[in-house]
Amino acid sequence: MAKKEILVSEVKDKLSDILDLLTDSERTELLEHAKVQTLSKNAYAYRDGDQPHDLICVVSGKLKICKDGVSGRSQLIRVLKPTSYSGYRAYFSGVSYSSSAAALEPTVIVRIPLILLTRIIQQNASLAWFFIQELSQRLGSANERTVNLTQKHVRGRLAEALIFLRDTYGLEEDGCTLSIYLSREDMANMSNMTTSNAIRTLSAFAQEKLIAIDGRKIKLMDMAALETVSKFG
Repeated sequence: MAKKEILVSEVKDKLSDILDLLTDSERTELLEHAKVQTLSKNAYAYRDGDQPHDLICVVSGKLKICKDGVSGRSQLIRVLKPTSYSGYRAYFSGVSYSSSAAALEPTVIVRIPLILLTRIIQQNASLAWFFIQELSQRLGSANERTVNLTQKHVRGRLAEALIFLRDTYGLEEDGCTLSIYLSREDMANMSNMTTSNAIRTLSAFAQEKLIAIDGRKIKLMDMAALETVSKFG
């Protein structure tokens, strides 16, 4: 049986951050041009080198932003959860994408033409301010991550990554299992270390009862201790 097509009207509440800032006519025009896309796991929303055309809003699932580095090693930059936006920085900068966005799991996104969004921004100061704040917050977070990833030891970097995942994606109903399941390679990339180092450090954390591991599921068993490790390495 074919999957039911998802309509913009069914997911427009996920766009409320920007829709609430628009006039009635702007809102109507934006929704008329928005399109919903369903991505299977590992499918790309865009690739490094592509020309940017759409603002992307994650409706459900998760989208991972990666960039190839030295020797073709893929670096996980961040993971976008529902109501996160992507795809606009390159367009505003007048350059092609310098990273790729792929579905970490089955994911639904909404695409909004950036040429339309730009025209609305030029006449709507509230929407312009929204994206200024978005970019400012992302820059501040990137600066902090850069310092931590270059100055902390392996244990501190991995503990920080676990706390970041907790604060960003939350915990399951048991109050300790991270609500995002990453491969060991992705965990390593987030922590700026090799996969083998990430596996060894996770195992050490498990032996110390800081976490419990069940496949890709990670339970944070001692939050206070993890925060101490994150701070002091």
